[in-house]
Amino acid sequence: MTAPATPAPTAPVVQLRTADGWLTVCPAWLVEPGRGVAVLLPDGGQAALFRDRSGRLYAIGNVDPFTGAAVLCHGLLGAVQGRPYVASPLLKQRFDLTDGRCLDDETVSVAGYRVRETVTVN
Repeated sequence: MTAPATPAPTAPVVQLRTADGWLTVCPAWLVEPGRGVAVLLPDGGQAALFRDRSGRLYAIGNVDPFTGAAVLCHGLLGAVQGRPYVASPLLKQRFDLTDGRCLDDETVSVAGYRVRETVTVN
């Protein structure tokens, strides 16, 4: 009798934490350091997914609350006092990548998501 085959791991993927659990949103190779990627969520919303130059992943809402445009994934990454942020490409407000707070207007924020890179098995 032979042992059952062990499922083969697939390429790494990026997952966001939603109310329903971990959601696979894209292959990990798609998220390049210093760049953003927009992902469509099951509820029709969008998240902006980023990888910083050190390889850490972040995800926040993609819609700029100041303009209503889904553009935060196209923003520029930076850091202030050790806090990573993305600056909106339109009006340049900065959003903390760890929790979605606007660093330039404390009354405004976007959603923040837990994010991880993992390998799934078939």
